[in-house]
Amino acid sequence: MIAALVLAAGLSRRMGSPKMLLPWGQTTVVGSVVGALQAAEVPEILVVTGAVREELEKALSGRPVRFVHNPEYANGEMLVSLQVGLSALPPACTAALTVLGDQPQIQPEVVRAVCATAGEHPGALVMPSYQMRRGHPWILPARLWLEVQAIRRPQTTRDFLQAHAPEIIYVNVDTPTILMDLDTPEEYQKAVGKGA
Repeated sequence: MIAALVLAAGLSRRMGSPKMLLPWGQTTVVGSVVGALQAAEVPEILVVTGAVREELEKALSGRPVRFVHNPEYANGEMLVSLQVGLSALPPACTAALTVLGDQPQIQPEVVRAVCATAGEHPGALVMPSYQMRRGHPWILPARLWLEVQAIRRPQTTRDFLQAHAPEIIYVNVDTPTILMDLDTPEEYQKAVGKGA
């Protein structure tokens, strides 16, 4: 079973307001992310909360998600949120789909393609790729969870992926949305202007 870990614990310093809660279409940024995972029929969705825990839980009330809180969210390290999320996954999970909570452009067909490839290659690291650039969401197999949970600063997730680069299986996609997230008001306004 593949479970999605939605990393939504950030402080949104550059945005200036909680970006996960910003309007996106008929929902919020994080609501759009969860909606795409639901549309792709991901069986387990776990949202890692931080700075605006209660507001996030309220925004996603009624959705089939579970929450886990990252108590160290203030350090701004995405790696810690990933580690907290991995620790909260049920034993039946064979892989974690690592999802950015500020990537509302995420498309269900990309999620399906990445998960399908993981199903065809059990135990593989699987990443979407657009024009030779890798993005999110990506699959972290259970066999590597302990290694990720053992990472300590100054090492990062990027270092981990670099170390395992030769074994990554890439899923080529025809959309740049796998590379997009929202960090600044300008990025948000530009994305909303494109018809969020």
